Amino acid sequence: MPKLPRLALLVSDTDRAQEAADALRAENDFVPFDEADVAVVIGGDGQMLHALHQMIDAGRVIPAYGLNLGTVGFLMNRPKSARPLAERVARARGLAVTPLEMTATTGSGKQESVCAINEVSLLRETRQTARLEISVNAKVRVPELHCDGILVATPAGSTAYNLSANGPILPLGSAMLALTPISPFRPRRWRGAIIPDHYEIEFRVLDPDKRPVAAVADQKELRDILSVKVKVARDKQLTLLFDPGKTLEERIFAEQFQF
Repeated sequence: MPKLPRLALLVSDTDRAQEAADALRAENDFVPFDEADVAVVIGGDGQMLHALHQMIDAGRVIPAYGLNLGTVGFLMNRPKSARPLAERVARARGLAVTPLEMTATTGSGKQESVCAINEVSLLRETRQTARLEISVNAKVRVPELHCDGILVATPAGSTAYNLSANGPILPLGSAMLALTPISPFRPRRWRGAIIPDHYEIEFRVLDPDKRPVAAVADQKELRDILSVKVKVARDKQLTLLFDPGKTLEERIFAEQFQF
């Protein structure tokens, strides 16, 4: 049997998640996060994203094993099993997930960098459409896009907001990013692009005073944006753990056949 890892517990504040955590504490010896080999995340996909961002911000990234006590649980494992939790974690298979790094410049001239595991999105702040210029590797590809917004999604995030905006599902390992407009008005026929993940994407807000735009990296929002650069943050690679036969790769692939 594989060596059992030291586990830390990161729990959503919902009643369901807290009750499940109490039951697990009665059966397992958990350690503080700083001493753990693996973080056990209890909740939904939002809690998993929150936990992964906490790791990135703290500068200590360890594998994360999720138990779904949320709604969808795309990034999680089923909550119950006949196997003890530590044994499940020891048998789990790791999957590397590489986040995006968004560098945004605001109207005050301040620059801020934030990571996104699912997607970076630019969204209009008022009733008027946003006007955006899109460049890829410093070459302007869309001189002026009128839209409600636009997003850049990773393969791991391609089945989230990106799919709801009619973007493509990207298999894990595809080394691609989805560039998907949100309610595009002009040019009418442009439906986005699939871009190699070693390219850098830049958005410039063309009328920031009259048509202000917010930038969102997963759950972090910045307002009154002038420009945004997006690239893959290979130095911040994360690891998600899944039970054998229940990998995220299979779930993403299977989504292409849902109807």
